[in-house]
Amino acid sequence: MELNTMLSKKERYLTFFLGDEQYGIGIDRIKEIIAMMKVTFVPKTPPFMRGVINLRGSIIPIVDTRLRFAMEPREADMHTTIIIVEVEKVNIGFIVDCVEEVASIDSSHLSEPPKFGSNIDMDFICSMAQIGESVVMILDVLKLFEADELVSLEQIQKTQTIEGA
Repeated sequence: MELNTMLSKKERYLTFFLGDEQYGIGIDRIKEIIAMMKVTFVPKTPPFMRGVINLRGSIIPIVDTRLRFAMEPREADMHTTIIIVEVEKVNIGFIVDCVEEVASIDSSHLSEPPKFGSNIDMDFICSMAQIGESVVMILDVLKLFEADELVSLEQIQKTQTIEGA
């Protein structure tokens, strides 16, 4: 009995959509989920960096997840949401088309992402999950950014905090 419990462990993921594709992030990484709000543009940042928001006195860098994944940009609507995630002690907001649910996914339903060849960077997808008929791509939020991009995000956060003080 104990062996079965160890082999089949349920993990909880927040699932969300970008277009027709469903993604998931481990619930333990998520700090907060908020409605879309005004984002202040920060000059000289990569195109996927939408800017920063002031969330109850904290300056949070905001990433347009669609642009980060090289998808077509989309106007925000009533379903557009910002998921605040902690990455290497930096809170980062990810803009997503809409949040779906918190899903408990049995580890036996997770599988390795397919390999598409060495030229295609799929490192940020740590696994694929089957939920009913759908496939959910589970993201490794740390691998969504290169080390230098994380340093930039931290700098943006510090700079904006100093300027905003």
